[in-house]
Amino acid sequence: MQDAATTFNAELAGLAKAEWLTKLADIAEEHGYFEPLGKRHFTAFVEQGTTLLVTFETIQGMRALSESAVPLGWEMVRDHGWSHLCIGSDGDTWFRADALYAYFDRLIDDGFFDEFETVLFYGAGPCGYAAAAYSVASPGATVLAIQPQATLDARVTEWDDRFVDMRRTDFTQRYGYAPDMLDAAKRAFVIYDPRETLDAMHAALFTRANVHKLRTRHLGDAIQTNLIEMDMLKPLLEQAAMATLDDASFFTLWRARRAHPPYLRNLLSALEADKRMLLVKALCKNVTARMNAPRFARKLKELGN
Repeated sequence: MQDAATTFNAELAGLAKAEWLTKLADIAEEHGYFEPLGKRHFTAFVEQGTTLLVTFETIQGMRALSESAVPLGWEMVRDHGWSHLCIGSDGDTWFRADALYAYFDRLIDDGFFDEFETVLFYGAGPCGYAAAAYSVASPGATVLAIQPQATLDARVTEWDDRFVDMRRTDFTQRYGYAPDMLDAAKRAFVIYDPRETLDAMHAALFTRANVHKLRTRHLGDAIQTNLIEMDMLKPLLEQAAMATLDDASFFTLWRARRAHPPYLRNLLSALEADKRMLLVKALCKNVTARMNAPRFARKLKELGN
């Protein structure tokens, strides 16, 4: 068996999807197991330490968001010796499938989650929905969900017109309404941009005593990507697992936005839309004093610096 640190530095980028999936399955089998769950889902388990990270990820996301095209949790396996359970999907399915319900039922019956001291569920968008919904399988777990949907049941969220192709999917069966499934969680964190109206409306449905909302104003509708680019996601997972994540620790990390061009551009656009020109000028002066930012320099010149 290869050294785990070497194995989880594996380079899967550039492989065709079928070859990529075969290689991922081989690595998982070497350190745990790999199991197809119907035509569009699979699970890949890596057994290492007593902290278990459960991630919900799409094949497309794994291949796009990681330079080496590996599951997000493999970095935590490599760097911290965590165990990792990756629930993968081919495309956005919201993980609504009988095979998945049966798989989590089996994990519960086998006492799988009881073997770990700490269990952390993670996902973003449709995967964030799934992380919240399936966390009920491990009472006392922690959940970190980015831009999660509460449900796509049109009787509850008919105002969300982004995913009309999912309207026929049943969100009323088991593991269905994500906010209710969080009742057994020790703590849950929901990260969203309050200026993204539909995301904010879903976040409102997650209001629970054990749910803490972390707001990333002006980060837009691709929060996970931006957090990765700001090197925030890994420490957020670490703090969530260690039960040290709170407002203070989050906002310490959130200072990274001051050097993140997409955030700064979004902030500039928002200030311009609100016609807050004094703040526009102040922002441009601050940014150009710290960074090479041609757009902000042009705007400052236009305003008369």
